[in-house]
Amino acid sequence: MRTVFTTCPLCEATCGLELTVEGDRITKVRGDREDDFSRGFICPKGASLGTLDSDPDRLSAPLIKRDGEFREVSWDEAFRYIDERLKDFPDRNSIAMYLGNPVVHSLAGGLYAGPLRKALGSRNVFTASTVDQMPKHVQVGHMYGSIFSIPVPDIDRTDFMLVLGADPFSSNGSLWTVPDAPGRFKELQKRGGRFVVVDPRRSRTAQAADQHVVIRPGTDVFLLLALIHELFAQDLVNLEDLAGHVTDHTAIRSHVEPFSPDAVAARTGVDAATIRALARQLAGAERAAVYGRIGTTTVEFGTVASWAVDTLNILTGNLDRPGGVMWPLPAHSRRGPGRGKGFGIGRWHSRVKGHPEVMGEFPAVTMADEIETPGEGQVRALFTIGGNPALSLPNSARVNEALAGLDFMVSVDPYLNETTRHADVILPTPPPSRRDHYDIAFLNNSVRNVVKYSRAAIPLEEGRGDETDIFFRLATIFSGLGPSADLDALAAFQLADLKQKLGADFEPEGETREERLLDLKLRTGPYGVSLRQLLDHPHGIDLGPLTSRLPEILRTPSGRIELTPQPIMDDLPRVLTALRHPETDMVLIGRRHLRTNNSWMHNVPALVKGKPLCTLLVNTGDARRLGLTDGATAQVTSRVGKVEVLVEVTDDIAPGVVSMPHGWGHDQPGTQLSVAREHAGVNVNLLTDDLRIDPLSGTAVLNGTRVQVVPA
Repeated sequence: MRTVFTTCPLCEATCGLELTVEGDRITKVRGDREDDFSRGFICPKGASLGTLDSDPDRLSAPLIKRDGEFREVSWDEAFRYIDERLKDFPDRNSIAMYLGNPVVHSLAGGLYAGPLRKALGSRNVFTASTVDQMPKHVQVGHMYGSIFSIPVPDIDRTDFMLVLGADPFSSNGSLWTVPDAPGRFKELQKRGGRFVVVDPRRSRTAQAADQHVVIRPGTDVFLLLALIHELFAQDLVNLEDLAGHVTDHTAIRSHVEPFSPDAVAARTGVDAATIRALARQLAGAERAAVYGRIGTTTVEFGTVASWAVDTLNILTGNLDRPGGVMWPLPAHSRRGPGRGKGFGIGRWHSRVKGHPEVMGEFPAVTMADEIETPGEGQVRALFTIGGNPALSLPNSARVNEALAGLDFMVSVDPYLNETTRHADVILPTPPPSRRDHYDIAFLNNSVRNVVKYSRAAIPLEEGRGDETDIFFRLATIFSGLGPSADLDALAAFQLADLKQKLGADFEPEGETREERLLDLKLRTGPYGVSLRQLLDHPHGIDLGPLTSRLPEILRTPSGRIELTPQPIMDDLPRVLTALRHPETDMVLIGRRHLRTNNSWMHNVPALVKGKPLCTLLVNTGDARRLGLTDGATAQVTSRVGKVEVLVEVTDDIAPGVVSMPHGWGHDQPGTQLSVAREHAGVNVNLLTDDLRIDPLSGTAVLNGTRVQVVPA
């Protein structure tokens, strides 16, 4: 029996865990009380890591489908088969790649997913980013010049927070790494601060808030623009120290003139007096932060809404200041010169619908178009890395049909699930306990500058594939080097190339390829920490609170924050048209639960036991009007599909709104998810519409789907 300290890899919070390991099994999981960042906090997901890790349904060897049946094969045979089959696809654009959310939860994914995309050389790349977060990347790209320059609320020092379309009490942050979010919000209140939640549902976060503002789904953009309007109308604009870092802020006033509180009140369901009061609270707080997430990004105006969030923070002087919203400085990052070439989209366009490339990828909603539509460049082969697009993409029935019609498909995934059942080859990644861990992505969104690395808690047993080896081997196949290339030589070349680019005159240390690469990034980073230091500090190293990063964070040609990016300003007339044409249909939204994270963890008994989690929340008045009763079944119909789902009647959802959680629907044939199948639930994306997107980012509209609801 031994104790191992690591970081939870199951969500963005990066909580420290203390694992009790006996032999090759995790027998106990508790929060790491010596981790200064997460302070011993643990949620049900983290507590179940041992069960998830030893899940008997996890695949341990590659599978190849022959005569319609999966059979275990050796790793060498699997890679030889992939190499041979890819010869049938000389046009690289006929091969697509889909990168799912789990990729950013692993060190190998963080280091090698980019090179893998490059090695494939296809324009048909799709990721989970256009399922939930791309509007934020596009907005910060236009304003600050870099897609990764997302400021986060400095909650530990703020006095007032306005939270829109997010439930951090359940998620512990999203694009915001904030372990023990509930505790931090409560500390805000204890020191005399307040927080307001804008949400059509009385979520766990809304229940704890000082004020819950109920809003109609998809209309946050109107509320945000009205708040900006009021800052000008009430002479509340105060840039503070930002004045020298921004373009002319007065130009914003004319753009938001039509969006007064009186003009948006009926459309949003938020009365004008409340909007004006929120503007005064935001401007009057000594330190304040506005934070918007899924409810503001997975909607038709996600990019404009994201711009409005940051614009509110800027106009109140709360960007880049303690207690406002700030930019973390990860230990593996590099400081910048304060200007750059800026951000752009549309270097190429999708074949079928002409969607512009954003961040080197196309909207995930158009993947089925590219697979189904004949012609030159038609996608006939697909590699999925960690995602479950069969459940997570809109109009899932169509997505499943498209996947079933491919000529060849490879999935890097530990499960035979709703997506991988369509594959010809499945390459399983090892359990979390068998992987080294460092958060490449989430430290970019951390509420405090910290750094932590942990080696695998349990050695990788013989026969299991190393995740880094999987990425490297696929890269050698894509690059034409074949399935037997010398991976160590390739890694050495990659390391030497990066050493030269970084001007490093030392030899990086580490036992593995990824450790040497990480050590190089750390030692050339802003703090000069090393891998050895992190190994000597298993609870992590606290690098201090967030500090000001202007102007070096900027990558705009002007070296200033671009307050009125033309693409965003050009979309405001579309927003105004929508304001003037209100919708009266019942609408469907998603929701998050503390015990789930997309479709990942429904095969863990402790996380799905008890009262069903996949239900249709219906307002009490709506239920009475529609003839629905608690515990009965409703039929929900949209433009693209129809489902039957268990009804949960509640006053915690606004009238005219129903809610279903994301990531369920585990009743598909050919899967190997024994627990999830017993708690199958219903796939909400059989209802979401693949024709509705935010055009500036290509992001799917998952919230605000028009539906009809009747008793089943």
